[in-house]
Amino acid sequence: MIQKQYFGTLTGHGEVFSYLLRNQSGMSVRILELGGAIMELKVPDRIGRVADVVSGYDSLRDYMLDTTYFGALIGRVANRIANGEYTLGGKSYSAFVNNGPCSLHGGKIGFSHRIWSVKPIDGEEPRLILALHSPDGEEGYPGNLEVTVTYTLLSSNALSIHYEAKTDRRTPVNLTNHAYFNLGGYASGTIFDHVLRIDADRYIPTDGDLIPTGEIRSVKGTPFDFREPKTVGRDFYTDSEDLRLAGGYDHCLCFTDGETREPTLRMEAYEPNSGRLMQVYTNQPCVQLYSGNFLNNAEHPQKGGYPQIPQTAFCLETQKMPDAINREQFDDVILSPDEIYDYTTIYKFSVR
Repeated sequence: MIQKQYFGTLTGHGEVFSYLLRNQSGMSVRILELGGAIMELKVPDRIGRVADVVSGYDSLRDYMLDTTYFGALIGRVANRIANGEYTLGGKSYSAFVNNGPCSLHGGKIGFSHRIWSVKPIDGEEPRLILALHSPDGEEGYPGNLEVTVTYTLLSSNALSIHYEAKTDRRTPVNLTNHAYFNLGGYASGTIFDHVLRIDADRYIPTDGDLIPTGEIRSVKGTPFDFREPKTVGRDFYTDSEDLRLAGGYDHCLCFTDGETREPTLRMEAYEPNSGRLMQVYTNQPCVQLYSGNFLNNAEHPQKGGYPQIPQTAFCLETQKMPDAINREQFDDVILSPDEIYDYTTIYKFSVR
């Protein structure tokens, strides 16, 4: 079932709504028109108790002023572009610099802060089809881009996110969702005891501004090796220059064998107290593992007044490599008019 609910009024736009999707298996998700944000995601634990496992806000104002990208859809280009500059087809472009010396998550007003049109389709597996038009030149990106994101709440207690995009000119595109997870419940403390497995054999080091150095390293013998399950906290305080520069995990991990045709099981996160298990399927080639190092904005507490506290949530942002537009050895993030950007990520929940 789907319930449309008023959430607030935005100057120059009018009323803004959220959409609550429920299935018959005890799971629900609430999506906001602003940024297509996942506002809440409720799933049962091993004894059937339901908790909200994603970070979010109680007010539209907080989402408008948000700099953490809680649950939001990210585009045109997720992650960082060094100096906001790139060259395409012999022409230089400048994206808005909004994070130190780089353009982050789409620039000044990325997809995360736009109002998406929403088409709800009710049924046993309810879904929302969100659409957005990004005009030629917006945020320094060429071409008109038509984006469609479909959220589907599956009866198997999984949330599917299907991304599609088309353009009339060659343009960089790298879409993701920026949900922050804590499987014990968003207000349950740090995520250090979460057991994480990621099928990634390489990672991308960054400099002090979190911009890729251009190197792609093996995870073997590093804190970034999650090929065998381990807790997030096990190697968090390891004497690692990469972790020190980022204040924790905030790195792109490259999946073994890269991009796949169909969504493939790539990651698992398990919270032992609740027994909740989240499995992540995707056909994207990489994931940005982020341990919530910058959750420190005291002016914008989370739902219920819960404060922002570093390392109380983690992100698994499936995507292509950061700053790839400036790195020949990185993923191709250029979408051409004769192509369709087409990726799916599925977050599946169960218990142990």
